[in-house]
Amino acid sequence: MTRFKTTMTTVAFAVTSGFGFIPVMAAADDAKSVNIYSYRQEFLIRPFLDEFTKETGVPVKVVFAKKGVLERLKAEAQNTPADLILTVDIARLSALVEAGLTQAVQSDVLNANIPAHFRQPEGHWYGLTSRARVLFVSKDRVGEDEITTYEELADPKWKGRICMRSSRHPYNRAWMASMIAAHGEEDATKWAKGLMANMARKPQGNDRGQVKAIKEGLCDIGVGNQYYYGKMKFNDKKPEQKAWAAAVRLVYPNQAGRGVHVNISGVAMTKYAKHPAEARMLMEFLSSKRAQQMYASTNFEYPVMAGIKPDQEVASWGMFKSDRVNLQTIADLSPKATMIFQTIGMP
Repeated sequence: MTRFKTTMTTVAFAVTSGFGFIPVMAAADDAKSVNIYSYRQEFLIRPFLDEFTKETGVPVKVVFAKKGVLERLKAEAQNTPADLILTVDIARLSALVEAGLTQAVQSDVLNANIPAHFRQPEGHWYGLTSRARVLFVSKDRVGEDEITTYEELADPKWKGRICMRSSRHPYNRAWMASMIAAHGEEDATKWAKGLMANMARKPQGNDRGQVKAIKEGLCDIGVGNQYYYGKMKFNDKKPEQKAWAAAVRLVYPNQAGRGVHVNISGVAMTKYAKHPAEARMLMEFLSSKRAQQMYASTNFEYPVMAGIKPDQEVASWGMFKSDRVNLQTIADLSPKATMIFQTIGMP
């Protein structure tokens, strides 16, 4: 049977109807441990978990999954072995809360370390890293400062020159929600229509695919998360992606106004956590200066703690002002964002 590597344990695959394969966590009833379901990749979080165990003596068991965590938690209910969920994107965190699968965590440490707009007001989730939704623009075909805001993406001058992934993707739903928060539903709808009219092709692919399309001359501007630039620039396994990255520069929009839209990776405690004290300790550790400094040197993301500098490479792409609208507001507006995209027929 195929097995996943984990921190301090091993987990086996089991079939769960409706959402494919997800591992079953073994020995989850240890008196002193933290059990995690994680969408975050192993190479990203293992160093943090190992440091936490070294510092506290508390073992950490992890199931690494690509999908199905919410469904799994629903099926397990009070029998779940999971204490924490590590995931990306505010939409996924919010979905867990809306499904009643999390519990509020009250912590002076977390509140001190994590800015208010990066945490759920009642403490149901906390952001750990942030990522900016930037514009990838052609170095050859888009001049310096020729586009500086999201709003300009609807300008007819860009007709046939913009690429993006599907509007159904959580990243773009959150981005659209930020436009609603900034301009209201009516004006955001007008903007979305203008954006769609400027598409060079039907929205498709992933964020890297938009940069590839720019390199190939299919479009001049793409929309994506900034960390993909680093993943391409230093991709020794797929060197062709280095050429994609070399063809673009990053634009952090709306720097003269509200700032660039940001999203997060984050953590939440499950409703039926068996080890809440230890789980909270780990949450606090992940928000600490030490862990945030480690975050700054991995995956080309930004630490959420104020005063922690980004990695030198990431900093070289440019410093920026981020939109400080609370991400819970973004989550609350995401259904409207989806409705607008569907109403105008945006793929």
